[in-house]
Amino acid sequence: MLERLNQAMEHIERHLDQSVETAELARIAATSEYHLRRMFSALAGMPLSEYIRRRRLTLAGAEVLAGREVLLEIAVRYGYGSGEAFARAFRAMHGVGPGEARRTGAALNSQPRMAFRLTVEGSSSMRYRIVDKPDFTVVGLKARVPLVHAGPNQAIIDFVRGIDPRTLEGLEKLSDQEPHGIVAVCDDLDPSRAEGTELDYYQGVISSADAPDGATALPVPAGTWAVFTTSGPVPQAIQELWRDVFTEWFPSNPYRSRPGPEILRTRLSADRTEAEAELWLPVEHEHV
Repeated sequence: MLERLNQAMEHIERHLDQSVETAELARIAATSEYHLRRMFSALAGMPLSEYIRRRRLTLAGAEVLAGREVLLEIAVRYGYGSGEAFARAFRAMHGVGPGEARRTGAALNSQPRMAFRLTVEGSSSMRYRIVDKPDFTVVGLKARVPLVHAGPNQAIIDFVRGIDPRTLEGLEKLSDQEPHGIVAVCDDLDPSRAEGTELDYYQGVISSADAPDGATALPVPAGTWAVFTTSGPVPQAIQELWRDVFTEWFPSNPYRSRPGPEILRTRLSADRTEAEAELWLPVEHEHV
């Protein structure tokens, strides 16, 4: 997988002054557009579209400083329809407009080329299983929240704290299949996985029952799921599990992520500082 992903990165470099289609990059990487975006975001720490934009503006910055072409020619070469649009994007990345940068020889920011490699530590193993699950329903309370990559998600904390414990007790009685008990479910995430983009967050159960008054039902079609388990301090252990799944497990296994809700079952210690967690991710075989 990483070798094919690096071939896609080479394609980006060769076409920075042309249109770079995600569909073509996914074809080169021999995976789906959805999984390519997920993998890149997890490995690079930024959306694929943001990386391409920053690489273009890095090359454009060098050409601006070189002073051999008029600024509009450079803007058009790197996909900007007007000098104004180019100037806005240039200033957002470099902190200075292209005209001023050329006049003053200003120091500009740079987005280095990326390549990926798998570092095998061998000191720990990832516990997982593959489950083929028939269709089911998430029944619970729903909120629209921002995506937070590291540290506590205050919007989720506030939402969960505002739920009446009796409501959760009633929902828990509806749990009748894996993963059992109260779960956190994330759905309708932005494909870029960029920090601050929004998602649907459910606090609820996996059930075959109808949603009670005040609750929301999310039907989920049948499919294959990769189930990962971990334990450790909250929230670091859980956030590290998400990272390791995409930086270690997917590159080493013949599966790719597919659209669908992502489910987390967490059991906290008495002092609420440690947790045992089970993460369910929708997957499909690479050769589907």
